[in-house]
Amino acid sequence: MSTQTLDPITEMAFKPFIISRVFNAPRERVWEAWTERNQLIQWFSPKGFTMSMAKMDFRRGGTFHYCLRSPDGNPMWGRFAYREINAPTRIVLVNSFSDANGGITRHPFSATWPLEMLSTTTLIEENGKTKVTIEWRPLNPTEAERETFNASHDGMTHGWNGTFEQLAEYLTHA
Repeated sequence: MSTQTLDPITEMAFKPFIISRVFNAPRERVWEAWTERNQLIQWFSPKGFTMSMAKMDFRRGGTFHYCLRSPDGNPMWGRFAYREINAPTRIVLVNSFSDANGGITRHPFSATWPLEMLSTTTLIEENGKTKVTIEWRPLNPTEAERETFNASHDGMTHGWNGTFEQLAEYLTHA
């Protein structure tokens, strides 16, 4: 059964993107990897990318501004604006692409990607392991942004699976 949600602004349907993975680590350990700058920069990126710059103010109203470098050295800037932090179970933030100064920008490869995404991360401990669930929703999308988002779930799954693989490896070796 497909879950669709109506955007409260436009009342047009979109399907939230949801992905989960269980990590072989206690929740407190996964929470630290997710919320401490020096740990986050070790694993948070698509496979093949590295995080070359990161400034983090991890608090409600704070931001995380970062630069990812592609394998060929091209920069891609991103920004989180933290809305809700409930340690060690939940983080709600607005995710966007940005410029080097932290300003919100369009996706570098898609003019119709939603300008901002509401991202909710939950961590649930199960028998010494941690289930991480990510939910993404476009924030105030245009019709074109909604269509792009709805058509991009396979790519988001691929990207998050690679990021989750890096987190699993980091948790094993850190």
